[in-house]
Amino acid sequence: MNASSPPTILIVPGLRDHVDDHWQTLLARKLRNSRVVPPLEHDKLSCAARVAALDEVLAGIDGPVVLVSHSAGVMITVHWAQQHRREIKGALLAAPPDFESPLPPGYPTIDALRRHGWLPAPRTRLPFPSILAASTNDPLARIEVVTRLATDWGSRLVDVGAVGHLNPASGYGEWPRAVEFIDELCRVAAPEGPLCR
Repeated sequence: MNASSPPTILIVPGLRDHVDDHWQTLLARKLRNSRVVPPLEHDKLSCAARVAALDEVLAGIDGPVVLVSHSAGVMITVHWAQQHRREIKGALLAAPPDFESPLPPGYPTIDALRRHGWLPAPRTRLPFPSILAASTNDPLARIEVVTRLATDWGSRLVDVGAVGHLNPASGYGEWPRAVEFIDELCRVAAPEGPLCR
């Protein structure tokens, strides 16, 4: 890949995978240099299978990568970073869930998450720059928990306001700030290089 080429934007969805009106899906359609980790056909709750799927897509990308993760996609990203070594230019970590506390009805239980390899949640510093976009009223994680995760991971914490879980159920849809954060990560990775779009 040419050194002046922008990084590939690799979108890492959460457990619900592809949702038509989700900001990640809309972003993937908008950015010409984006890829998406595809949904699993089997073992949909398996953390190991999700991490392997992310690693498989990364293995097929030549050149720099910026990860854009949401919800359980954030946890997939941090589990992947504990197990694999590959240069990542940066990661946007949006609305990570607190899998160590009971989730609302309709989400997996703590026991199910433990059985499928999600727990304990990784707490080691990430080996690449990251921005953690935190909601102040996320039903899947208290802001205090997310703040501790940002510290543990070495992420720049950004309070994006009372945006729920930053998903269609919370009114997102388009989320223009995602592009701002991605561009910031691209500038950190290559100050003289192109933006990501």
